[in-house]
Amino acid sequence: MKVINFRRLLTWIIIAGLPVIVVLATTNDKPLLYSKEKETVAGFIWQSPDTSRIPYTDAGMLIRYGRELIANTATYLGPKGTVAHLTNGMNCQNCHLDAGTKTWGNNYSAVFSTYPRFRERSGTIENIYKRINDCIDRSLNGHVLDTTTREMKAIAAYINWLGQNVPKNIKPWGAGIRDITFMDRPADPVKGRIVFIQKCQRCHGAGGQGLSGSDSMNYIYPPLWGNNSYNTGAGLFRLSRFAGYVKDNMPFDAPSNSAPLTDEEAWDVAAFVNSQPRPQKDYNKDYPNVAGKPFDHPYGPFRDNFSEEQHKYGPFEPIRSLKIKSN
Repeated sequence: MKVINFRRLLTWIIIAGLPVIVVLATTNDKPLLYSKEKETVAGFIWQSPDTSRIPYTDAGMLIRYGRELIANTATYLGPKGTVAHLTNGMNCQNCHLDAGTKTWGNNYSAVFSTYPRFRERSGTIENIYKRINDCIDRSLNGHVLDTTTREMKAIAAYINWLGQNVPKNIKPWGAGIRDITFMDRPADPVKGRIVFIQKCQRCHGAGGQGLSGSDSMNYIYPPLWGNNSYNTGAGLFRLSRFAGYVKDNMPFDAPSNSAPLTDEEAWDVAAFVNSQPRPQKDYNKDYPNVAGKPFDHPYGPFRDNFSEEQHKYGPFEPIRSLKIKSN
């Protein structure tokens, strides 16, 4: 199907009053327009709801508190938190940009529409509370939050509110993290160190320690390794997730007209960052079905004969191709 001017066509549809539901698929990440019968094979067009429209009711205040917890997690749940001391001092927003609303910024748009869902990592059907606690346990290297607390209910309410208009089982275009093109070589931590020095160090520090705010409670720029960073069980410890994330979102302080990271730079800097020391997560219970491990899960055992090194740094195409054939 030919790529078209989406905004122009959508405007025409609205003016004409045609009963068409617009959904989105991607071809080289360009939007295509489909009618209702195509919606099961495409992603819904999602735009973050306007937070000013959150009502000042009890339910609305819970949503607002959830957004505050995402943006300033450490204020409430960090080492000096006012509610509990559960996390490493990072904020959810450090990984889920703009409080989980940024396109390709690891946003929450698909959570409400796709959960509960089966996840290979646990081998179980997980609800939204389990998904939230996974982030707290792994990305914030913390202790899980009791699901009966107001804080857990608030975070869930906010995430559900963000995805309230997404059809069930639809993952919107721009949700989560983009998959970027594989390289035909392993990602190189040595080359990645050069990228880090040139483009990342000014915000995250020469030692990857991040930059704390004036209140010494929240990170403006999060630590990328060391005791206060995400642990080895976090999603960003998978190279494809980190590379896709930095490709679309970093350097965070770069002007809009500056050259973005190349795919190779993204892969290499991901390799450098994830080769640095960080908290260890006991992952022995992850992926009870070994065949369910993603191609870049960095720890064995595996069902294929590729090395642990290749699963961590690539090249990934041979691994993925074999996994597809095996399935």
